Order: sequence, then structure tokens, then C-alpha cells
Amino acid sequence: MVRTNWKVFEEDYWAISTTLQELLRNSNSTSVILLDKTGQMIASVGEEPRFDMHSFASLCAADFEANAQLAKLIGEKDFSTLYHQGSNESMYLARVANDIILVVLFDKKTTLGLVRLRTKKAVDGLGTVINRLYDKLEYENEEYSEFDKEFTAEAELEIDSLFSD
Repeated sequence: MVRTNWKVFEEDYWAISTTLQELLRNSNSTSVILLDKTGQMIASVGEEPRFDMHSFASLCAADFEANAQLAKLIGEKDFSTLYHQGSNESMYLARVANDIILVVLFDKKTTLGLVRLRTKKAVDGLGTVINRLYDKLEYENEEYSEFDKEFTAEAELEIDSLFSD
């Protein structure tokens, strides 16, 4: 079962927002996005990307899930971070807590090392906030290892539409 409806209390909103803003500033990144494993965007800060954020968030979630399956194939429980390097733009993804994904977009004005260092601190802080939020909403703190069938079908349709002529 996957949680798809987010309710964020004011104090949690400010804690998340402050952490994302600090990460953006301290890592010299261009954008920071927080999303869940279904691809639902929870929060974002920084420059407005020049692409469809909903498709991007869905693909990031699918990327993380695909890499989790690859990790299992080679005997790992999970990959907690992913890094994609481009010639001008790069992205760093990190698992936060309860299947929440932090995405950091950055360019050549910063380094992977700085992004990794600052992201680790942000993940720790966000993990505390997310766990507190789950407790408030009385969500069980268990891992959800399978997408529900309706979501999977919708995600496949979305991905197919992205790559069709």
C-alpha cells in the first residue's frame, strides 16, 4: 500500500521548507525537490525547472524503485543514493525516510562532494520531520514494498505517453 495523500501541519511545513532552503543555499544547487515513492511532489525550492515537474517526479520515483530492484539482484538491501551526471546539469537523489526521495539538481557551479555532504545533513533532518509527521498522521512506520495495481497501471501509461511519437 502506498500513501498518496499528504497532509502537512504548519510546523512540519516550515521545518521541511527551512531544511530544503538551507540545502539549496549551502550546496549551491539550482533546485531541491522532495517527493514520495509514487512520484507525488511534496515540496520544492529553487529555480523553476524548464520541464514538466509531474513527469520528472514520476520518473525519479521510478528510477529509485528500479535501482532498488537492481540492488536486490546484487545482494544489497537498497541503494540509498543515486547520482546522474550530465555535461552541464547533474542530479543527486537520496532516500529520506519511509520512501521519501530528496532530489538535488545542480550544475557546474558546485561539486558532487559538496552536494553529498550537505544532502546527508538534510536527509537526517528531514527524516526526523517525516517520521514525526507519520506519527501525527498515525501511519505505520513500515516499508511499503509494492505499488498498488492502479498506481502501477497509471505510471506505465504516463511513461508510455512520454516516449510515444
